[in-house]
Amino acid sequence: MTAPDATSPAGPGTAPTSWRDSLAVYLQPRVLIVLFLGFSSGLPLALSGSTLLVWMRESGVDLKTIGLFALVGTPYTLKFLWAPLVDAMHVPLFTRAFGRRRGWLLFSQLLLIAAILLLALTDPARSPFYVALGALLVATASSTQDIVVDAFRVESLPESEQAAGMASYVAAYRIGMLVSTAGALFIVSGFESTGITRTSAWMWGYVVMAAMVLIGTITALVATEPEQSLRAEAATQTQTALARVLHAAIGAFSEFLTRKDALAALAFVVLFKFTDAFSGTMTAPFVIDLGFSRNDYAAIVKGVGLAATLIGGFAGGFVARRYSLATSLWIGGVVQALANLSFSWLAFVGTSQWALAFAITCENFTSAIGTVIFVAYLSALCQNPLHTATQYALLTALAAVGRTYLSSGAGFVADTTGWPLFFVICMLVAIPSLVLLAWLQKRGHFDALGPVRV
Repeated sequence: MTAPDATSPAGPGTAPTSWRDSLAVYLQPRVLIVLFLGFSSGLPLALSGSTLLVWMRESGVDLKTIGLFALVGTPYTLKFLWAPLVDAMHVPLFTRAFGRRRGWLLFSQLLLIAAILLLALTDPARSPFYVALGALLVATASSTQDIVVDAFRVESLPESEQAAGMASYVAAYRIGMLVSTAGALFIVSGFESTGITRTSAWMWGYVVMAAMVLIGTITALVATEPEQSLRAEAATQTQTALARVLHAAIGAFSEFLTRKDALAALAFVVLFKFTDAFSGTMTAPFVIDLGFSRNDYAAIVKGVGLAATLIGGFAGGFVARRYSLATSLWIGGVVQALANLSFSWLAFVGTSQWALAFAITCENFTSAIGTVIFVAYLSALCQNPLHTATQYALLTALAAVGRTYLSSGAGFVADTTGWPLFFVICMLVAIPSLVLLAWLQKRGHFDALGPVRV
C-alpha cells in the first residue's frame, strides 16, 4: 500500500457525541488491533526503498544503478493482480487454523520476515543483483500484507469506529516508516560504533527490522476473525476457488472501465503524485552527496519530515473540507510541485542543517496536503461496495507506477543535469497531471463523484 494520509469518508451519525467518546473510541480493542497492523504495514516500505538507497550509496553504488532500484517497487503496482486471489483463496493450514483474513495475515508476515532476513545477508557493493532480488521479495510480501490489512480493517470495524480506525492506522503507518528509516539508520550507526564493519552493521540493522515485524504477527494472533469475513466465507463455500476469484476480478475491473472518462481518470491517478515520486527517489542520495551524515538524514529528513507530514495531513483535511474536490486537487497539485524548488535552493546553500530542515519541511508538508486530497479522490472512485477492496488495490497500484517505473530514470537525469536543475525538472513533471486535471474538470468528472469527505 502506498503511504495513507487520510481517513475514509464517514457517513452521517458517525461523529462521537462528546470529547470523552472521541477519546474512548481510540481505545476500543478493534481500533487498537488496526493501529498495530498499521505499524506492521508501514515498517517494510522503506526497507526496499529509501533506507536501502542510503545503504547502497554508502557502499559506493553509482547514481544510475540507485535510480533503477525504483523498479523493485513493482509488486506495489501489480498487487491488484493477486488481490482477488487473497480475497478468494485459502492458505493451506493457516486458513483452517486462524481464519480467512488472519490466516493470510500471518502467512504474509512470515514471508516478510524471511525476505528481510534474506536482504540482510546481501552486499550492495559486491552483488547488486541479489540485493535487487531480496528487495523485490520484501516488496512482494509487504504489498500482499497491505492487501490483507486493508480488507481486515474495513471488515472488522463498525461504521462508528471506521474513522478512528483509519486515523490510528495512518499514525501507526507513519511511525512504522519512521522506525524503518530514522530508527534503522540510528541502529546501524549504533552497531557500527561497537567496532564491527559497516557491512555487518547494516546486516544486523535489517535483522532488527525483521524482528519488528513480529509486532504485527502477535497482533494477528490476538485478533479475532471479522464477522463480515466469516459471513462471506459461509456464503461462498459452495463456490469453487476459481469461481470466487473470477467474480471478484472481472466484476471490479469491468464496473470501473465502463464509467465515463475512465482511462483519463486512471492516467490522472498515475501522474498526480509523480512530481513527488521523481524527486523522492533521489532525496537520500542528494542529502548524502551534499555532505550530510547518516544521523543528519535520520534526524532531519525522517524526524522533522514526519512532523511536517502530520501537520500537512491536517492542513490537507482542512483544504478538502473547505473547497470542492477539483479545487482541492488543484491546490495540492500546485504546492507539491513548487516545493521541489526548495531542494534546488538547498543544492546552492550546501551543508546547512537549518536549510535542510526548511527544505524537508516544505516538501513533506506540501506532499501530505496533496496525498490527503488524493486519497479522498481515490476513495470517491470506489463507489461499488461489492468491489471496493479490489478496485482500491487497483488504484493504489496505479498510483505507485509513478514512483516505480516512471521514476526509474531519475538517477540518469540527476547524473546528467546536476542537483539544482534536477529538482526544477521534478517540478515541471507535474504539468501533465495538471493538464489532465483541467480536462477532467471541464468534462464534469468531479461533479459526477458527488461530495467527498475526508
